[in-house]
Amino acid sequence: MQNDIFDFHVDYAKKIMKRDDVIVLTDEAFYDDYIGELGADHVAISPMPDIWMRDFTTINPAKPVMFRYTSAGQGGGKKGQVEADAIQKKFAGIAKEAGLNFTKTGLLNDGGNFVDDYAGSAVVSKKFLRDNRLSEEAAREKLRVLTGTKNIAFIEADEQGGLEHADGVVSFVDTNTLMINSYPDDPEYAKQLKVDLRRGLPGVRIHEIVTPYDGSKVFDKRFGSACGLYTNALVTPQRIYLPQFGIAEDRIALRQIKAITTREIVPVPSTRI
Repeated sequence: MQNDIFDFHVDYAKKIMKRDDVIVLTDEAFYDDYIGELGADHVAISPMPDIWMRDFTTINPAKPVMFRYTSAGQGGGKKGQVEADAIQKKFAGIAKEAGLNFTKTGLLNDGGNFVDDYAGSAVVSKKFLRDNRLSEEAAREKLRVLTGTKNIAFIEADEQGGLEHADGVVSFVDTNTLMINSYPDDPEYAKQLKVDLRRGLPGVRIHEIVTPYDGSKVFDKRFGSACGLYTNALVTPQRIYLPQFGIAEDRIALRQIKAITTREIVPVPSTRI
């Protein structure tokens, strides 16, 4: 499994290197291995104590904000929050050494629960409201001031408990243009999801993408699988790095997404993980 993850990192990084910049953070044990594959300019010794860097780092590189990492990924509770704070503190120290500038806030939220289009629209799950004991109106105002976001939709996550992130449910593929999962087995949720999105994002364009969800293999029983969720894409201002699962629906998803975005689509084989 360790070798599979290494190979995935290398393949993924090589795809990014052709188009964008990328740095792999690793420990001393794998440093030479990564350099051998990617070169010294793309590798740094800086091991992270948590694999989900999107969640404990910053949102939106154009206007970065660091929320307080929630304890959901560490099992919740006071002990979990202490661990989450320690994880984030380590990254903050490294970011400071690197000269990265960002806004910090004590509001609880994971990076994976702030999905935005780089143009003033964002989607956040209602876990943010519960974690910070805020009404939608109050939360919307705080997020607007903090992030510069104009329109915010609050949605219920498709799986309650655990992370409850908006990513994995929706993803912006263009300005005010969303791809969302299809939920043929839960039409009521799908209906409410669209209602909440349209209520928070005036004029939003919503496109349902094929969703061959596979929850049969779960690494951690506290969290659902991400297999078959094309909404779990990495979206940059120019590109969409789209996971591929080695199934027939990959081609369908590629075709569907290419039809609704001006961004370049970069397929990323993800079967190794």
